[in-house]
Amino acid sequence: MGESEIFEVLRASLWTAVLMGLPILGVTLVLGFAIGLVQALTSVQEMTLTFVPKIVAVVVVFFFSIGYMTRVCLDLFNNTIIPLILG
Repeated sequence: MGESEIFEVLRASLWTAVLMGLPILGVTLVLGFAIGLVQALTSVQEMTLTFVPKIVAVVVVFFFSIGYMTRVCLDLFNNTIIPLILG
């Protein structure tokens, strides 16, 4: 296994990590911005107002995107790692 193959596996793994985290991070970013805007407009500075909706949103998005995350992870293994093991 050469240096270029190691870097290719590392690159593909990092890109897979980005793709797997994107749905959760995207929803959390949008929801955090919306809650922050509402808090700024209403001057309500309650910590549970930011924490609870984000946790609920993360759990819901994780539940709905677990199939996508599994498919992305399997693509990494089937297209990158398993050919290196077999070859």
